[in-house]
Amino acid sequence: MGLLELASGKSIWKGYDYYKEGKVVSCEQTGRFNYKGTVKGSGEEVYEVALDIDHPKRSVCNCPHSDGKRRICKHKVAMYFSIFPEEGERIVREAEEWEAAEKQREQERYEEIKKYVYSLSKQDLRDELVFRMMNEPYERW
Repeated sequence: MGLLELASGKSIWKGYDYYKEGKVVSCEQTGRFNYKGTVKGSGEEVYEVALDIDHPKRSVCNCPHSDGKRRICKHKVAMYFSIFPEEGERIVREAEEWEAAEKQREQERYEEIKKYVYSLSKQDLRDELVFRMMNEPYERW
C-alpha cells in the first residue's frame, strides 16, 4: 500500500496545501526509495522528514502527530507531493471530477423529485405534505 493510501483525507489535503504553499524547505534522495528533508509546520517549527516510498510505514517525521508513531502526517504528504507533483495534481483532478459528478447527481435527483411532485394532484400533494409533516420533528415546520 502506498503512502497516500495510508494517509487520512485530512493529512492528504493539508499536505497538499503545505506543498503548494512551498513549506517543503528541503528534500533530497538518499536511496532508491528513500528521501529526507525538512518541512515547515503551521508556526515557526521545521520538522525533519524521512520518507521510504517502498515501505511508507517506515517513514518518519518528528512532528507531534507522527513522532514515534506509524502515522502518515501532512509533512510526509507535503514532501511526497514535492517528489511526485503529478500525484498531487491527480488527487485534485479526481476530487474535482467527483464533485462535478456529485453535482450532476444532485441535479438529476432534483429533476426526479420535481417531476414526481408535478405529477401529483392537488389532493395527493396535500396528503403527501401532511404525511411528511407528521413524520418530521415538530420544530422543523
